[in-house]
Order: sequence, then structure tokens, then C-alpha cells
Amino acid sequence: MLRQFFFSGILLLLMAAIACQPPAAKEEVAVVQKDTVATHKQVTDPASIAGSFSEPGGKKFDSTALEPFLKKYPDFSGYAADLRKFYRGRQFSYAWYDQSGLIEQATSLYNRLLQIEEEGITRQFPYMRAFNSLMDDNDSLLNREPMNPEAELLLTAQYLNYAKTVWQGLDEKTTTAMDWFIPRKKLSAQELLDSLLYDKNPSFISKEPIFPMYGKLKDYLKKYRDLKKAGAWPLVKTEKKSLRLGDEEPAVKNLRKALFLLGDFAGDTTLSIFDEALETAVKQFQARHGWKEDGIAGPALIRDLNTPIDERIEQIMVNMERCRWVPYKLEPDYLLVNIPAYSLYVFEKDSLAWKMNVVVGQTMHKTAIFNGKLKHVVFSPYWNVPPGILKNEILPGIRRNPNYLKNHNMEWSGQTVRQKPGPNNSLGKVKFLFPNSFNIYLHDTPAKSLFGEDQRAFSHGCIRLSEPQRLAEYLLRKEPGWDKTAVEKAMNAGTEKYVNLKKEVPVFIAYFTCWVGSDGKINFRKDVYNRDQRLADRLLK
Repeated sequence: MLRQFFFSGILLLLMAAIACQPPAAKEEVAVVQKDTVATHKQVTDPASIAGSFSEPGGKKFDSTALEPFLKKYPDFSGYAADLRKFYRGRQFSYAWYDQSGLIEQATSLYNRLLQIEEEGITRQFPYMRAFNSLMDDNDSLLNREPMNPEAELLLTAQYLNYAKTVWQGLDEKTTTAMDWFIPRKKLSAQELLDSLLYDKNPSFISKEPIFPMYGKLKDYLKKYRDLKKAGAWPLVKTEKKSLRLGDEEPAVKNLRKALFLLGDFAGDTTLSIFDEALETAVKQFQARHGWKEDGIAGPALIRDLNTPIDERIEQIMVNMERCRWVPYKLEPDYLLVNIPAYSLYVFEKDSLAWKMNVVVGQTMHKTAIFNGKLKHVVFSPYWNVPPGILKNEILPGIRRNPNYLKNHNMEWSGQTVRQKPGPNNSLGKVKFLFPNSFNIYLHDTPAKSLFGEDQRAFSHGCIRLSEPQRLAEYLLRKEPGWDKTAVEKAMNAGTEKYVNLKKEVPVFIAYFTCWVGSDGKINFRKDVYNRDQRLADRLLK
């Protein structure tokens, strides 16, 4: 679901920008799974997927039909074990037929495949010609006999293929290569099939095993495709640097039209004057795109407004795919950082409680995409200088100035250097630890003015918080002795203090450049790490 994020002294600002180590090298990735914690489980609840296959125990087909089917349809060989297990459990009784012929769910599956583009899928499913023939009333397979093993197996194999494509998406090897280290959702094909036996709802699917954001993006995919079908987009072109309240010129008319089509403006689209109603619409558009809500249509807003509809459609499809990867049901209470939104969201009972602005890693020092469990709040922390920064920044500084460590409130700690707690510490007055192989954590910062920027990719990988004290109070709200006064005292004590949380809190560091907010409006953000195009190329290949 997801404003404004300098510190006196250039050197201290630099140190704040590089307070964390860069993300782990590729060879470190193998250990991530030991440090990250998935908060999902395989689908085991029979009611989690709706649908209704025919009850086992009816008419059966010969078990030897499976091998020639897989030989004829080799693209389904990856489902061989699941097909065998499913039908052995049914004693090879038909699932998609009853005494009257094909059950309703067969037609529903067929319609889903015919309309697969609605799911943001552009590639064709295998053997659709044979499947089309199967569902044709004059089909030879159906006319040959009331129940046909080949048709039965084709339906089940297509269902498994649909489930894998629409509910799981690209395989984990591919997503890991794209630096996505949040553990992937696990769906058991056998449980997906078995679950269809228990629900008597006539619909094919009433509760899909997929992250709820997916369905909201799917609705907007249709809307943006409808906008494309409607024809030429009203481009906003002006010789002025910006358009604002009181301006009157032809470009304002197209500004009105474009915002009307996008749902931000509900007024008269024939006028050429920038009035208060249009200013309100501009502010809403700015909010949806992560800009300051000043009501002025400047170059950035006009650039976003003139983005081709095809690009927005592709962006929606890319983020629908990302929704396929995450657990479809998270723990009720968790923290979510969305990197392109530069925001941290606090969820309680699966609902957004509040959010804050954050600063994330620079393009050269990307914040990693992973998850973990927040275990420790550290007040008045030391900053243990990472090896790379020690070598490249601190040691050269010491060689130039023997008083370098004293001047920067630093000291030797074994073979490395650390910065003592204090108001100018690069980690601020508090940090929040969730152990991981990337050495990334949440922390305060003395560089407060950066939170006022629209684009906030300034750190060396770690995530800086605009409201660290609020988060500390929230996490410790149920811990005895930790009221607001105690938190303030610990933050300003100048002595490092670890507090272990009795109940660990899940943290997800995610990457979504497009999502639907709690107000039902779609949001778009700049692809700060240039990850969208690579995924789009993979999806559209």
C-alpha cells in the first residue's frame, strides 16, 4: 500500500551517507536464507482455494492413459509427478466430468485462459488449439465418448499451468538473479488440486492465493488499457516553466483533460484557465506520484502526465508480477519499506496504522530487497565503521590529521574504528536491528533536511528514518518501563543501550514502483534502481 524527507558540516553529511556497508556481494547471497525469515507457509487449508471438482469414486479411466498423454503434450512433463499423485489419490476417477458431462469449472478455467491478458500475461499457454477444440461443442474428443481421459488430463494440466503462471509467476532462480531475496511464496500443486475437492461453491475460484494488491492492480490494468483504446492522449505542452493558479493558456485545457481521464479532476475540461478546482486535482496527481503537493504543474509533473499509456500499462504488469512472488497472507503486524516510495509503513492487524518518510541507498549502493525479524532497539548507538569506509575514508583522514579521530568523536576498537554515541553520530540516537547478511538496518540520522527531498536515495544502503523516536515508542509500547519519557532519556543518554524485543516484528524491504493505496487510487514512482525494464523484458519476451 505508501513526504518530505542537511546537517552542518560537509564531512559529517558524507559520513551519514555512508553509514552502512554496501549490499552483500553475490557470493554472500547463499547465506541469506539462514538470516532471513519467511513469514508464510504452504497452502494447506482446503478452503483457501475455491472450486469444485467431481467427487472421487465416480467413473474411472485407465491409469495407462497418463504416459501417452505426457508424450503427446511434453510441455506438461513438469507436472507429471503432481498428475500421478492427484489421480492415484482419486483412484483415477474423473475430476472434470460428472454424469451430465463437463462440470462448470471446466468452462470457467477455459474462460480464464482465453482472457489471460487480463492477468497481465502476454504469452500464450501451450496447446491452446487443442484446448479450444476440447471446449468446442462440436469437438471430436467430446463426441467420441461422454468422458475422455485425454480431455480430462488436459484440463488438469492446464489448471496446474494456470496456477503456476498466475499465482506464482517467474521461478525463484529468475527472481533471485534479479536481486529479490524475500523468500518466495510456496504453493503445493497437490494441495491446490486437493483443495478443489472440498469447496462446493460453483465458482471456479473465490479466494485466490495471491497478495491482495494484485487484484487492485488488475483492475487498473483494465482501466489503462481502456484509456489506450480511447485514442490519442492529450499531451500537455507549454512554453512556460510551469502552470499554476491563475494561468490562462491552451495548455491548461489539455491539463484538465488528462487529469479528468486519470480520475484526478471532475470539473469542466473545456476551459483554459487554471482555477482552484484544477489546483486541487494537480495536488492529488502529485500525491500519487510522490511529488510535493504544491498544486503547481512543473516540469516533473508534466513529464509524468505525458508518460505514454503503454509505459504505464507495462509498469502495472511488472508490479503485478512482483505481487505473485510475495506471501499472499502476511503476519497481521509488520513493517514494510517500499524503496521507490521512500516510505516505511507500519501495519497492524493487516491494516495500515501509520507511515513515515525514509532515505534509502544510492543507485551505486542499492538497498537490498529482503526480509527479516526486528529483534533489537539500540539507543545512543556506536557506529562501527565498515571495513571499506575505514580503508577509503577514515585511515586517509588519520594520515592527513593526527587528531582526526578526536575531532570526529571516534576511537579505535580492536582493529577497527567506531564513532562514539552523541548528537553527531552517523546513526543518530537510535538504530533498529533485524539480523541479515546485507548489514542493513533502520536508523536515525543527523542529516534531517534530506527528508524534505522528493527523491531520497542518499544513503550507503541502510535506511534512515524521519521519525525514529516514534518507531521506538511504537515497538516498545507494550514493554514495561518504556514510556515516552524513558525512550527520550535513552536516546539522549550518550551511553549505548540494547533493548531486546519480547516479540520480534517482521520487516519487509520491498520494491514496488506501482501500487494502489488505501484510498483506492493508483500510485506510480520513479524506478530508482532501474529494475523495471529488466523484468518487463523477461515478461514480454
